[in-house]
Amino acid sequence: MARKDKPRRARAETPKGFRDYFGAEVVERKAMLDAIAEIYHRYGFDALESSAVETVEALGKFLPDVDRPNEGVFAWQEDADWLALRYDLTAPLARVYAQHRNELPTPYRRYAMGPVWRNEKPGPGRFRQFYQCDADTVGTASVAADAEICAMLCDTLKKVGINPGDYVVRVNNRKVLNGVLEAIGLEDEAHRAAVLRTIDKFDKVGETGVRELLGEGRKDQSGAFIDGVGLANDQIESVIVFLGARAKAAARVARGEHTQGAGIRLEARTSSAASERWRSDDERFLKMASDDPERLLNFETLNELRGLVGRSEVGLQGIDELEEMADLLDLQGYGPDRIVIDPSVVRGLGYYTGPVFEAELTFEIADEKGRPQRFGSVAGGGRYDDLVTRFTGQAVPATGVSIGVDRLLAALHAKGRTGGAAAGPVIVTVMDRDRMAEYQSICAMLRGAGIRAEVYFGNPKNFGNQLKYADRRGSPAAIIQGSDEAARDVVQVKDLVLGAKLSQDATVEEWKENPSQTEVPVGDLVTHLQRLLK
Repeated sequence: MARKDKPRRARAETPKGFRDYFGAEVVERKAMLDAIAEIYHRYGFDALESSAVETVEALGKFLPDVDRPNEGVFAWQEDADWLALRYDLTAPLARVYAQHRNELPTPYRRYAMGPVWRNEKPGPGRFRQFYQCDADTVGTASVAADAEICAMLCDTLKKVGINPGDYVVRVNNRKVLNGVLEAIGLEDEAHRAAVLRTIDKFDKVGETGVRELLGEGRKDQSGAFIDGVGLANDQIESVIVFLGARAKAAARVARGEHTQGAGIRLEARTSSAASERWRSDDERFLKMASDDPERLLNFETLNELRGLVGRSEVGLQGIDELEEMADLLDLQGYGPDRIVIDPSVVRGLGYYTGPVFEAELTFEIADEKGRPQRFGSVAGGGRYDDLVTRFTGQAVPATGVSIGVDRLLAALHAKGRTGGAAAGPVIVTVMDRDRMAEYQSICAMLRGAGIRAEVYFGNPKNFGNQLKYADRRGSPAAIIQGSDEAARDVVQVKDLVLGAKLSQDATVEEWKENPSQTEVPVGDLVTHLQRLLK
């Protein structure tokens, strides 16, 4: 008789690209979310929680490195519509604002926090589900709103434990890049988008890789050939020079050279209001910049960019906006020690239209092979003036920032500023099952005083197992009450932290002077534990 195959058991494993979070990790994330929300709220942003599911039509074709949205999102068809899990928190905001704009104030300032999902190839530290914390201002074209986002980003990093000197916010403007592409004769939107996606890989593949991808293409690490954009050599060179504008300016500053007078600025655009401002302020600014190399570097970087955009109106407008942002931030105390102009920042998403920015951590960590490397970007954003227009047909300017919470937590772990074991609950042990109600009464008293506590619900026969359980939970103390202690209305409080320390390296005298177990009247238990937990 043939043997019937047993039903296959379900595999207990996390899907590829996803992970589970336990205890301390969840607590740490919540603490970080609360800290970020405090800063966002302080800046006047209101909370918004939008749907995790959107129509593919509402999400739009803005994912990097894909031509169709459902190649980069988790999507499914329902009746005639395609639905998808959101891939960020910005596209849903555009839909929400367009849908409820008549009831919302203008400008509308909102922050949102939650998981997003991307159907892309996972890798080390790269997951398909991760948390983002966004703040956006919708309904104003003022560059002051972009500058405010950068200032708020600095305050947020400080709030979560990343101090000035450990990060830099790098700022660029998409209009400047568009001006460069216009100057080299690249008008086709598809070509421009391909160039944008390519130079956004600068940090990953370096100058040589970008050159190859802008040209005929290159082989990746697997040996597969990736087709290039097909630019001419002189066009490629112009893009590379644009990306290296800050480095070129830095070399000139290091040699003690800098542009004298307004020169290139005023020649390029004498009718510009911003250039008129710089005409009157030029002497003052150059003196200030010469006393501060970082300010001088920003100044020289802008001059490099002016030479690259030529007479492109959109490019010059982008440079004016960068100047204005630098001025606004400097006056608020957010100088180039924290916020710098860097043309290599382009951001991969296709919906940005103006200023773009990234927060990069500058300290080094060891990789899996022990080699030092920079941690990299933990936040980014920019201006996206056309995203809401898709729904309304009317121009609705907007700007915002998104913080990658999981990357920020990983950075704090790498710096040793978080990641310690979270304290577990006080464990009330069980010496007699018939007295369970009394043990739970002790537990309720502790909880009422704000002390985290639980009764041991396992098999109470082996008392050693109860203490092992408490150790595994990371409990700071265990409460013990047998019939003798109950008759005298006292408990034994075992300090598990002190006990663990003394068991390792304490002398006999230290044991006598610092007993890890203390008899305490039940009426004094809360006070005793509060003192112990401190």
